[in-house]
Amino acid sequence: MMNFVEKISIKASPEQVFGFYEDVAHWSSWDSDIVSLSINGEFKAGATGLLKPVKGPESKITFTEVTRNRSFTTTSKLLLCTMSFEHQLIALDEETEVVHKVSFIGVLSPLFRRLIGPSVAKGLPESLCSLKEKVEAKI
Repeated sequence: MMNFVEKISIKASPEQVFGFYEDVAHWSSWDSDIVSLSINGEFKAGATGLLKPVKGPESKITFTEVTRNRSFTTTSKLLLCTMSFEHQLIALDEETEVVHKVSFIGVLSPLFRRLIGPSVAKGLPESLCSLKEKVEAKI
């Protein structure tokens, strides 16, 4: 398994941050790597959706884990590889630590790490900074 991990502290509660995650139609307002995202049904484990990244084809995502106000994970199937995107919220005194982790799992994970990894490594901190700005501006 190969991972990319970034974290940031946001001056907001986990509930306030999670509200931005649940609003999947507007993820592109804080994640510049996304053109659009849709979800079929509610924001819960087992839900599926379509994600159109700025670079690459539209892909199906599955919400494999959702724990309201704490975490959620999405996965996308690639050729002989799964890309997993974990989102975790950790409540601190007056802020929330937000952790985003991307993992490539499978036979071709080294290939996808080389192909997609550089844009993931660049995009994670940018999207976290933008999420922080959006959440803190709304409070």
